[in-house]
Amino acid sequence: MRAKLTYAVTAAVLVFYFVLAGSRGVLLIRHGTLLTVTFGVAVLILPVIGVWFLWKNTQFVRRANALAAELDAEGGLPVDELVRTPSGRIDRDSADAVFERRREETEDSPDDWRSWFRLAVAYQDARDTPRARKAMQRAIALHMDEPAGA
Repeated sequence: MRAKLTYAVTAAVLVFYFVLAGSRGVLLIRHGTLLTVTFGVAVLILPVIGVWFLWKNTQFVRRANALAAELDAEGGLPVDELVRTPSGRIDRDSADAVFERRREETEDSPDDWRSWFRLAVAYQDARDTPRARKAMQRAIALHMDEPAGA
């Protein structure tokens, strides 16, 4: 729940910034000189890119959460079997061992979105966020390609 609240607050702050920056871009364009119109257009490009980026990330999070809910309903969510340090951080060797099992599972069934989802969680536990995101994107793509009711 804390992560959802943090995401919502961050998104709201970004939207506020996009509106503020966009209004400044419009004001610059309205001024009417070549220089201010050029700067105004440049300033408007930033919120457009930001809105696109925020939209894509929100889609990704919603789809990943939908997969997690479906996997949970099936009883297939990965069990947290990781060893933790006294401070609560995940032990690296423990994360690596779980990762190896998840990697092998994914290699055995490369077209199963469930194994890719569990691999993404293992990557995240091993603190490899870029690969975790790619694995989750693969899981989402496979799930979207799966026929209904399969």
